Amino acid sequence: MKIAFRADASLQMGSGHVMRCLTLADALRAQGAQCHFISRAHPGNLIGAIHQRGYKVNSLVAPVNKAQAAIKTIAPTSQSTQPHQPSEPAHAAWLGDTWQADAKVTAAVLETMQPDWLVVDHYALDQRWESALRPQYKKLLVIDDLADRPHGCDLLLDQNLGRQPQDYAGLVPTHCQVLTGPHYALLRPEFAALRPYSLQSRYARPALRELLITMGGVDQPNATGQVLKALKTCALPTDCHITVVMGLTAPWLANVRELAAQMPWHTEVVVNVNDMAQRMADSDLAIGAAGSTSWERCCLGLPAIVLVLAENQIESSKALHADGMAVVVPSVAAPLLELAEALTSALHYILANYTEISRKCATTCDGSGIQRLTNLLVTKYDL
Repeated sequence: MKIAFRADASLQMGSGHVMRCLTLADALRAQGAQCHFISRAHPGNLIGAIHQRGYKVNSLVAPVNKAQAAIKTIAPTSQSTQPHQPSEPAHAAWLGDTWQADAKVTAAVLETMQPDWLVVDHYALDQRWESALRPQYKKLLVIDDLADRPHGCDLLLDQNLGRQPQDYAGLVPTHCQVLTGPHYALLRPEFAALRPYSLQSRYARPALRELLITMGGVDQPNATGQVLKALKTCALPTDCHITVVMGLTAPWLANVRELAAQMPWHTEVVVNVNDMAQRMADSDLAIGAAGSTSWERCCLGLPAIVLVLAENQIESSKALHADGMAVVVPSVAAPLLELAEALTSALHYILANYTEISRKCATTCDGSGIQRLTNLLVTKYDL
């Protein structure tokens, strides 16, 4: 079976789209599938990382000023207040070109490959792009988080808490199967493997000894730096050890390393780790961004203080907070004193209700979503 993936990473959009596609590709490759990536060379791309995982990659040219000028008025970033045209996806500017131009170069790649499945994980692409490429693939899987634009797919996955299939009513064809919720979260197999160890160890955690801070591979707004500054005023145990995980392309990496050296507690900054599941399992508490990593933490029963770093994280964060599985604190745009007070309050609450929170997390995601999706792709859809 041949699988093609169309996903990008950049300083603007982060690394999550490519990373979850890599997780799916690994699972499919283990079943004998041939996987191929198509990704644009945005600043902060992960094309090198895809190569290192052993996959072929067709690299699309980086955005040019002409392309950016053509779309800048139709798609704001999450920080922009400019209106966009209703006919365009809200994140159209993330593509780095017009959808027509992207479809043309992608079609040239798919024409020689003729994949059984095309997997698309990109907020800037919609039904128009998918329809233009329909002759080049047999079936289409869309991975989405927004439910804000139409798709012409056969299978759609939205792994966010609180999302329901009816949220995509009218946005997908009637024959499309919609999979929703953390039950289908695309986690690497080591999370499910470490789940029993992690959950068992939660019952014997008397205090906060290991604190994990992770704001995603890019952390464009430097949430990590703001959290470190705010934590200086918090009464952490003297023997607390802080681990900060960042990506190699994170623009604030040097700044975070300087801040870490000034912390009252031993603070370690690690980059591009390949043992995140083990680090989470060994941690008592996490402070992190919302998004896909929320389901990693839930799988391992790891309580968390969550910061919302993008608009598409708001709804899932609210659901986590409302269900008592995390405490959401002000964004990095809030005054430092306000953030510090919120962190102090969240720390007290989580430590006082640790076991209950951990158990609620664990019931949300069991880490087997990747296997559920892979089985559907390989067996249910007879190609």
